[in-house]
Amino acid sequence: MKHGANIYKYAKRLGCSSDEIIDFSSNINLYQPQTALHVNNATLTKYAESGYKALKKIIADRYALKKSQIALYNGATAAIYALLDSLKEKNVLLYAPLYGEYEKAALRSKKDIYKINRIENLDAPVKKKSIVIFVNPATPEGSFYEIEALFGEWKKQKCTIILDESFLEFEGHPSFRMMIQEYKKLYIVQSFSKFYSCAGVRIGAVFSHKKNIKKLQPPLWNISSLDVEFLKERLQDAAFKNESLALHVRQKQELLTILKSCGLFEQIVQSDANFILVHSPKAKEIFTHLLTHKILVRTCGSFDYLTDEWLRFAVKDSSSHAALNYALTTYNGETNETHT
Repeated sequence: MKHGANIYKYAKRLGCSSDEIIDFSSNINLYQPQTALHVNNATLTKYAESGYKALKKIIADRYALKKSQIALYNGATAAIYALLDSLKEKNVLLYAPLYGEYEKAALRSKKDIYKINRIENLDAPVKKKSIVIFVNPATPEGSFYEIEALFGEWKKQKCTIILDESFLEFEGHPSFRMMIQEYKKLYIVQSFSKFYSCAGVRIGAVFSHKKNIKKLQPPLWNISSLDVEFLKERLQDAAFKNESLALHVRQKQELLTILKSCGLFEQIVQSDANFILVHSPKAKEIFTHLLTHKILVRTCGSFDYLTDEWLRFAVKDSSSHAALNYALTTYNGETNETHT
């Protein structure tokens, strides 16, 4: 499984509607308030503001940036490809495992890729003037790293640094955005779909020094007017952040309790994001069993240094958690019955 949210493929396999599947593979914020977005003909028939100044102003206020430090793209994945295409350095260092599109984008840009297993060898030496890519909190397990020492080493080696902070907001860890002005070879990749629960709204951003942003030059009108209006409203929703964080804390603990109490997993990894990684030698069987209950989880064999014995569960609502708990308990019962 290359990405989460592949519900259409599995719905076809099960002969059901995609709406019937409980999608634990998709790590989108579970808090999804109704949106009172009013679209009139003017929004649809006229060109959007080419520089997206109004949206950039809102983003700048939200993230303590300047508008000149923001480049907007049709999703964070598009931002990743455009960013790697723009960089001249040849060597790309991936702290793996990480989001697979970084490697694809580096290959498309004809870069030379080398990897560090951040789980076992975080302090491995770095080649001078490399492009360093680090996701924090990391995927697929959600670990947040205190990277001040690493950042200092990267700077010493004159590296171009790409930090992906797309899951940072779920638990309020500190950002490196304040270093953009100080270290001009720093880029922050920001997805808005994760925390702001809008995977269908395709807006991602690169935050960097204004000179870097000028060089990026995203395509004209690369974001739809509808996407812009939605994100403007969501970012200005004063209650959204507080409601999200409070719900996240409760629901994550609920999910963690279910995963621990079922007794099926040998390892449950501490997470600082809205998903939890677990290990079981019977992961493939558990995946298949859950699918019979119309529950889809993320297999992790496509990640570097992991196998399909690892599964990832996104934090969901209590009703979804109850269905998961029942399915896991059912599997446990079948296992015990098999061995008696």
